[in-house]
Amino acid sequence: MSTHDVPRTSGHRTEEQQRQELEKIKKYRELEEQFYSQTSSSSFEYTPALFQLTIKLLKLNPEYFTVWNVRRHLLISSLSPKSSSGPSRSTGCSSSSSSGTTTALSGASSQSRSAETLPSPESRTAGRDGQNGTTREGEGSKSKEADKKNAAAAENDANAIQSELAFIFPLLKDYPKCYWIWNYRRWILELAIKYLPVTTARRVWEEELGLDSMMLTRDRRNYHAWAYRRYLVAKLESTELGGKSMVEEEFGYTTRMTSADLSNFSAWHNRSKLIPRLLDERGASDFERRAFFDEELGRVKEALNVGPEDQSLWFYHQYLMSSITDYVGRATIVPNLDLEERVTYVTTEIEEIEELLEDFKDVKWIYEALLEYTLSLQQLEERELDAAEKERLGLWLGKLRELDPLRNGRWDDVEVDCKL
Repeated sequence: MSTHDVPRTSGHRTEEQQRQELEKIKKYRELEEQFYSQTSSSSFEYTPALFQLTIKLLKLNPEYFTVWNVRRHLLISSLSPKSSSGPSRSTGCSSSSSSGTTTALSGASSQSRSAETLPSPESRTAGRDGQNGTTREGEGSKSKEADKKNAAAAENDANAIQSELAFIFPLLKDYPKCYWIWNYRRWILELAIKYLPVTTARRVWEEELGLDSMMLTRDRRNYHAWAYRRYLVAKLESTELGGKSMVEEEFGYTTRMTSADLSNFSAWHNRSKLIPRLLDERGASDFERRAFFDEELGRVKEALNVGPEDQSLWFYHQYLMSSITDYVGRATIVPNLDLEERVTYVTTEIEEIEELLEDFKDVKWIYEALLEYTLSLQQLEERELDAAEKERLGLWLGKLRELDPLRNGRWDDVEVDCKL
């Protein structure tokens, strides 16, 4: 939905408000009729008027995926012609569809524009014939006239792609959680790689990362923007754009974002995804890994001492502790700790979390953490629960039933499993 976090209003509407609403609906339906009258035929033409019509419709309804798909083909038609040896437009759009970014139009309409094709990746560096628009193979020298035409074509492509990104930006600001806008923007960026020189394409992607940072400044927890950021960074690191690792920069970014908002679950999640790569690329020794772990654990514990009701902090704490309690067969921060060291970590955490109950008796996350880590300690030591542990577990389960009665079935299962 594009209306996440948008307050809903209800109540009586005046006659004037109803009239304006009906007028808006009438205008929308008229635009829709015009759109389908121009695109219903299997041989409809791609005209500037149709392009403008898609703008009007998308401003009124940015979730209209049919309009987005037509606009994709309109944009392709405005870019430089490519050789018939490259993939066809319909093939290019279909391949994008397989990645969840677009859907091809009907076969008939695609065939009507079959002369306009998406380029193959290698065609960006090949010369074009100035008369018929085809790409010449080989390494022959190019004439000055051909060079000028190629430069003009590249400039046209860059302008078209930049203009399209500029068109989407206001929509993205108004509808920051609309899937179709984000998907279309991804598709545009992929076009930049296919149509533009590597240096130009990289600049477009770098600017997009800056825009994403701005979007996250407006809404730090926008999971669309965080997922988009991971996508952008992965591509900027790839050989397609002549990239290198950005893990240090991105880890620093999550530090700034979590410092600004401790409740930013998406930032903590992104941080957890970066840590394994960060340590591997640093070539961290066991000592350095343990120091890193202690620093991260201390950071989240300091935050929990202030706001133990924050679920995001507990999830990150749980992620860190999984390196201690669930270390078999998976990459962890501290893989080479011995059993005694692991037991010490878990025991210390249980003791410190219990201290939180002195000031925060009605925070269910505290009881859930105590429950989880006590059972993890038992599994680490491969023993049965002792009488004191069973007594504490019974008390914590009783409190959880009081604080979270909707999960009583879960608490009953824990009670049975622990033989309380």
